[in-house]
Amino acid sequence: MEADNDKSNGVEEEKEKAKVAPEQPQQKAAGKREGERRRKSKEEQPHSEDVLLFDKYNTKDVVINDQSLASGINLVAKRYPNSYGRRKNPAYYYSHISIVERLINKLMRGGTGQKVGGRVIRTKGRLQGKKMKVMHIVESAFEIVSKESGKNPVQVLIDAMQNAAPIEGVTRVRYGGITYNVATDLSSEKRVSIALDNIALASVIGAFKNRKTLAESLANELILASNNDPNSYAIKKRSESERMARSAR
Repeated sequence: MEADNDKSNGVEEEKEKAKVAPEQPQQKAAGKREGERRRKSKEEQPHSEDVLLFDKYNTKDVVINDQSLASGINLVAKRYPNSYGRRKNPAYYYSHISIVERLINKLMRGGTGQKVGGRVIRTKGRLQGKKMKVMHIVESAFEIVSKESGKNPVQVLIDAMQNAAPIEGVTRVRYGGITYNVATDLSSEKRVSIALDNIALASVIGAFKNRKTLAESLANELILASNNDPNSYAIKKRSESERMARSAR
């Protein structure tokens, strides 16, 4: 009985294979057509070297003079800098995000600008979660920078960050019930993050209770910081941070 069952099972398996066999060439042909379609679509897409930021500005010719910051600055070519949070989970994901998108994320903050530190600057605001709105603000600011300086605004942003990034910082250490400040060297990621924070905060403060728009305030701060002007808020914060580090040595 068992032998008869094995034979019957074998016959059924052969019949099923015979039914499936004619469908295999069709599946292969469909797979080939799908592969050709994908290959053609990739060929039709523009290369990253040909993509311009906001369809206006080239990021390929931007020069980073401070090589210590090069690892923390990503100049990936994107028409509209938005990664949709795809790089959020991996470690060191900030280094994989475009530097313009990081500036946009820093500007998506609340608060009125009345207080520099604390929670007041992040409580309420019209820019929280409005990424497309902030993207248009940054695009308008780049147009103002391009008209006033005659330079590539992405290069102006990089120059402003290089001038506004502090080299040393201060951390608090508690030892024996006593808390005191200790000078520390900052990594490239931290330096870039601090520079972007100060530039974004200066833009919010400059546009608060003022006739200036946020785009005009951001453009003004970028130009001042790129020229290493002492009137720049980001340059003042860098000088203050380095002064505190020198006193804590």
